[in-house]
Amino acid sequence: MKHLISPLDLTVSELKEILDLAGEIIQNPKKYATVCQGKKLATLFYEPSTRTRLSFEAAMLNLGGSILGFSSADSSSASKGESVADTIRVISSYADICAMRHPKEGAPLVASSYSSIPVINAGDGGHNHPTQTLTDLLTIQTLKGKLNNLTIGFCGDLKFGRTVHSLINALVRYENMNFMLISPEELKIPAYLREEVLDANKIPYQEVKLLEQVMPSLDLLYMTRVQRERFFNEEDYIRLKDSFILDAKKMEFAKEDMLVLHPLPRVNEIATEVDSDPRAVYFKQAEYGVYVRMALIMKLLEVA
Repeated sequence: MKHLISPLDLTVSELKEILDLAGEIIQNPKKYATVCQGKKLATLFYEPSTRTRLSFEAAMLNLGGSILGFSSADSSSASKGESVADTIRVISSYADICAMRHPKEGAPLVASSYSSIPVINAGDGGHNHPTQTLTDLLTIQTLKGKLNNLTIGFCGDLKFGRTVHSLINALVRYENMNFMLISPEELKIPAYLREEVLDANKIPYQEVKLLEQVMPSLDLLYMTRVQRERFFNEEDYIRLKDSFILDAKKMEFAKEDMLVLHPLPRVNEIATEVDSDPRAVYFKQAEYGVYVRMALIMKLLEVA
């Protein structure tokens, strides 16, 4: 049995298999409409989520399976003090596979060590978000036609942004990648990512404070939200929350085929006027999340 806790749990070859299967599902969704009939997915969300939880649930329903679970810690036995280890032991007898989101880094990893069913990390603190990474990779591969030879700008909260951390970890395994890291000083990527991932893999990158400075060179721009829930000091959040706002004027500096991605939810970092720009693909990206989670569920349940 295999779990998915980090993007690095999957080899490049396994990633390709999942992305290829997701591509097949996009082309012929009816072919997969009953492959998980009789199977149950438990969604254990200790932290609020709209897209990820509903995307998992839509994925399982699209495969003909069923869903059960909870959408906040307050509505689970965690509010009574039950441990993650005990919860997953119980859920293992109710469901065939589970997706877990937790505010504490490492909680899904702990669950996986006590689980008798596959555990999927649906986001743990500021650490990892591997299924968002699969979504991002499918979006890039489908809309750019490749996962190599790209200059990618990551903009916004690079310190707490688990989607950024996961995607960088995944992308450094592809050829000729170049990263532009755009953030305020206080929200730069963690030192371990810089030293153990980028430097260790000899990946070229620049850290800059102005989006306009690198906009013309980008093939992809990955915008992120400044995450209020990760700040200990409200004043710091208010000071930093609008550090970057992508608008139509800034898009004039971008290549004609540059794509704008965002893991969502958006707050104020992308003006709504950008939504009509054909290069803005973040809502298409959210749609791809369902297909790639369908592919992942099938792989982990070994029905594909």
